[in-house]
Amino acid sequence: MVYLHWCSLQHMNWLISNSQIADQFLILGQQLKLRVCIVTGGSDQLEESLKLAKRPHIVVAMPGRLADHITGCDTFSLKKIKYLVLDEADRLFSESFEGDLQTIFEALPQKRQNLLFSATITDAVRESKSLPLNKDKLITWSESDPQLTVSTLEQRYVVCPAYARDVYLVQTLRKYRDTKPSSHVIVFTDTKKECQVLSMMLNAIGMDNVCLHGFMRQRERVSALSQFRSNLKCTLIATNVAARGLDIPSVDLVVNHKLPLEPREYIHRVGRTARAGRNGMAISLITPYDILRLGEIEEQIKTKLSEYKIDDDEAVKVFTTVSVTRREQEAQLDNEEFEQRKRNYRIKRWIMAGVDPDRMEAGLEEMRLKRIKAAKKAKLAKIKEIQAQIKSDETKQDNTIHVPQTNTEDIDATIKQSMKKVNKSLMKKDDRFKNVIGKISKIKRKAENAKQKSLEEKEPSKKKKR
Repeated sequence: MVYLHWCSLQHMNWLISNSQIADQFLILGQQLKLRVCIVTGGSDQLEESLKLAKRPHIVVAMPGRLADHITGCDTFSLKKIKYLVLDEADRLFSESFEGDLQTIFEALPQKRQNLLFSATITDAVRESKSLPLNKDKLITWSESDPQLTVSTLEQRYVVCPAYARDVYLVQTLRKYRDTKPSSHVIVFTDTKKECQVLSMMLNAIGMDNVCLHGFMRQRERVSALSQFRSNLKCTLIATNVAARGLDIPSVDLVVNHKLPLEPREYIHRVGRTARAGRNGMAISLITPYDILRLGEIEEQIKTKLSEYKIDDDEAVKVFTTVSVTRREQEAQLDNEEFEQRKRNYRIKRWIMAGVDPDRMEAGLEEMRLKRIKAAKKAKLAKIKEIQAQIKSDETKQDNTIHVPQTNTEDIDATIKQSMKKVNKSLMKKDDRFKNVIGKISKIKRKAENAKQKSLEEKEPSKKKKR
């Protein structure tokens, strides 16, 4: 049997995830003397080749690494495989894995059983050309509950200004820790760099944590997760890679520092808590620019989030401290090293696949620009669709939103302007957010006063030193 777990060098999941799966096979198959081989990035490729040559009963693999073995050596064969398991199938059928999966499928026998597992079934899974589903022999099992998040999960939100997101994260964690000081907390954010900076900032202000993202070395990843599991560190700052595959049953709180772009990613994130019948909480930090995205998530999960109240006055008190600490940590972070690691990962994969890195780099950039252009057009179309819906619901002409015709050059400005208007209109329609604009204005004034007061207090001390 081949068990494939999603992983790419840009979206790096952990060796530990595959080790967990392999461990379960070893435990359950102990009496049968089951031979299990793990094939994954971050380990010795020659050692993996030797294990594959010994014809293991089960191969637990990441697609990219297994494809490298198939194209790079002929010491093993997968032609007698009877079962192919695709875990996190929605990820595996994305563009990132298309080439690797094609290589693997060509090495497998035509007659086999395919088992696909996923919390969210996407069109890419249903309409895959690499692995077309035989509808006559297809057996589908899914949870009958239409609600995509469990009933034991309490889902909340915190409204904050975009510029004070970090401040409200700190206050949210402090409030939660006041009653549950040793609970396990995962904070999700959107990029590797943001994850690293956020972790450094929280550590600098005395909030111990470890971080987990794709640019960390293997030993760093293993160490971070081990500390989190063993309660040495009770807070984990992570990118979306920790939203899937990691079995940490004792997580009590999930915080979305930034809402994910897709509702299904929200489902995976909050699924890290309230597992196996336990209670859990998920808190999302949202700004006035996130109302549309929040609505899409709530529509998908068929649940309305309720407010997790944070004292704005207390948040303002730490505004300067958090903001200054954030800038200091950003200055310490080596941006060039981050970018170089990213490029090194790509080049290594291309060389191992026997292709020209320079040509691939040029092609990758072209594909990236095409994806961005397509995404922007899709976003603009979505805004126009929502605008039409709002226009049909509104009775007053003053409340309608006009999205002007646009061309490629000014599409960014159009999207920004239109999104602002759409979110503002949605806030007026939702009783939870009717007073948000006034609240944000008050917070801004208080923050500016606190900043001015801090500068005035520092001025006399500077004069004394002179």
